Amino acid sequence: MKRADVKRRTAEGVLFDTQIMVNPANTTQWIVLFKKEAGRSFFLVDEDEQVQTFASLDALMPELRTLGIKRVEVQL
Repeated sequence: MKRADVKRRTAEGVLFDTQIMVNPANTTQWIVLFKKEAGRSFFLVDEDEQVQTFASLDALMPELRTLGIKRVEVQL
């Protein structure tokens, strides 16, 4: 799911079950997963539909705040 879509949906009042996890392809990076109803889930992606990765939780948290995400679950 692209950033603009996440912002729009949170502004509309949609609540996401947001999880942060270590990137299985590169364990030095973090990725974001949004779970929705009916078991559907989406990764945070860029404009080219590439999964966004973050070097640290410190870099990721401000990004989530700008998207309107208030609660996350960290998967280790």
